[in-house]
Amino acid sequence: MSSDTSRALLALRRSQDRLTSLATGLDAAGLRAPSYSGDWTIAQVFSHLGSQAEVFGLLLEAGLSGGDAPGQEAFPPIWDSWNARTPEQQAADCVADNEAFLRRLEALDAGQLDSFALSAFGMDIDAPRFLRMRLSEHAVHTWDISVALDPAARVAAEAVDVLVDTLPDLAARVGKPTARPTALRVETTEPERSFALATDGVRLDPWSERLTDGELHLSAEELVRLVYGRLGPRLVVSARLVAPGLTLDDLRTVFPGL
Repeated sequence: MSSDTSRALLALRRSQDRLTSLATGLDAAGLRAPSYSGDWTIAQVFSHLGSQAEVFGLLLEAGLSGGDAPGQEAFPPIWDSWNARTPEQQAADCVADNEAFLRRLEALDAGQLDSFALSAFGMDIDAPRFLRMRLSEHAVHTWDISVALDPAARVAAEAVDVLVDTLPDLAARVGKPTARPTALRVETTEPERSFALATDGVRLDPWSERLTDGELHLSAEELVRLVYGRLGPRLVVSARLVAPGLTLDDLRTVFPGL
């Protein structure tokens, strides 16, 4: 098993344990309270994570068997089933289905993981990428629940360690170019990384010497949340932007969320 695979699998286990703990502590009112994720309640976030456990289960079996990935027609019945459940069922079933999916992953041997291959969403997906895809959704949406209950909550450190190096690909896919082109040097802590952010076409590249308009210093956890559209004004701890005429609000428009 590659180190990338084992790191992502461990981070996913930690995220699942956190999700389970959150579900255990919620009563009926808590499940119906707002989450951080758009207009969703906390129960609806559980529902989304539960339905995606089923979707990723189908993708997992296709990648292990060498079969075709499920088509889009396979997904609406899953979503409809979850939407029809009560908030209490959504939370309980989410925890159970994600646990079953994770245990299936943890039972695979190194040979099965190393030979995993899937073509889906216009990508060729190996085991590390598959696990990072699941981790990104699981960890960030778990934070959507956690921060609604505790404003000091942060995306789990194990997940940040994995996700920070996936941000260049994600930024290019979800970033919204600005009318005013800007180039920034981005420096993170915990872990330390150096990037160059360009807002015209949006790119977040590994740092190399170039002209910039300023610097952004923040934790890697905050950079993850920025790119995922979750660095709200009240949730900034260490981010410091040094760029004349530019604010964090300007950067939030580049990454409106997903």
